Amino acid sequence: MNNDTYFINEALKEAKKSLAEGGIPIGAVLVKDDEIISRGHNRLIQNRSVIFHAEIDAIENAGRLNHDDYIKCTLYSTLSPCSMCSGAIVLYNIPKVVIGENNTLMGAENFLKKNGVEVVVLNNTDCKNLFEKYVKENPKSWINELSKVGNSTEVDD
Repeated sequence: MNNDTYFINEALKEAKKSLAEGGIPIGAVLVKDDEIISRGHNRLIQNRSVIFHAEIDAIENAGRLNHDDYIKCTLYSTLSPCSMCSGAIVLYNIPKVVIGENNTLMGAENFLKKNGVEVVVLNNTDCKNLFEKYVKENPKSWINELSKVGNSTEVDD
């Protein structure tokens, strides 16, 4: 098992944790020097939050890092980061994002690339299956979340 597979599986554990809490199954881990320094999962439903996406949760849980720490990090996310999360990735100079899969939900990957972030998509079937199962079993909840932000998260700039 390579490092990307190991760390995306850890992000998947976070997604399952969110699901077990009644939330949307999206998870993330922030890795520095091949060690997980923080974990996060989607908390929109659990916390009645408008911003606690998995990636934001993982960045928040890392605490206040300095610039030299952020530029050594890789963020692993089970799904493609949205515009808000991609903005945070760029803001904190995280140079690499590894995405479990981006077929079920395409985020702001072009924005990341245009801002110098390396984007790797693993096409992980476990990430895809977990999210697709959630959407199928919770269509009203997912449509409700999409209606709050619109259904397109791709950013051209």
